[in-house]
Amino acid sequence: MNKRLRELVELAKNDRTIDSYRPELEAADKKVTKAKKKIDAVQSEADELIRAIANNEEKIRTFEEQLKLLNNQLALNVKKAKEISTEKEMKALSLEEDIAKEKMTFANEEIERLQKINETKKVLFDEVNEKVKQFAHEFQAVVEIVNVEKSEIEQSKAELFEKREILIRNIEQKVLSFYEKIRIWAGNTAVVPVKKQACYGCHMKLNDKTYSEVIKGDEIVNCPHCGRILYIERETEKA
Repeated sequence: MNKRLRELVELAKNDRTIDSYRPELEAADKKVTKAKKKIDAVQSEADELIRAIANNEEKIRTFEEQLKLLNNQLALNVKKAKEISTEKEMKALSLEEDIAKEKMTFANEEIERLQKINETKKVLFDEVNEKVKQFAHEFQAVVEIVNVEKSEIEQSKAELFEKREILIRNIEQKVLSFYEKIRIWAGNTAVVPVKKQACYGCHMKLNDKTYSEVIKGDEIVNCPHCGRILYIERETEKA
């Protein structure tokens, strides 16, 4: 294997290692996202309970205001009763009192019903709020673990990037440009080994002439099917 090809193989392996950390970083971020979603879900439930409790309390206040008005109305009717002189007026006043009392009964029942609902919701809120605290604690723990993992990965990547800088300084600019152009579309399969006389990138079989050139390793050889740079691995060379 000539020097230029050996340098490209080493650079390609280094680039593959750098990019191999991407799934690990994505997996680490997913852990944080998953933990955050758990908090958001229970927090949303807690917020909904708070809104429902507040809404019921507003209704209770409305009914209490209504009771005050009805009480005032009944008190006023007592005064009116003293001034009534006809049976017709008495019946009208009696009907008005009956309606007011029915409204008061309904209001009191609704207040009692809403208060019971709120008592239940407050118990639920306390339970959900405890979950929020628990999940928040778990989230913080996950973040700390993930930060350590990502820090180690970034450190490893930094070392690999330093190595890459050293590698590309030693490679001819023309050869490096050629490699980078292939890498644009082939990614980390820009430089691939030949196994069983087939390109390990497109898995197409090489003709004897191309295969012979790859084995010699005197020049940089491209796959005639896909254009990737080919090489024979050391184990294959020894065999």
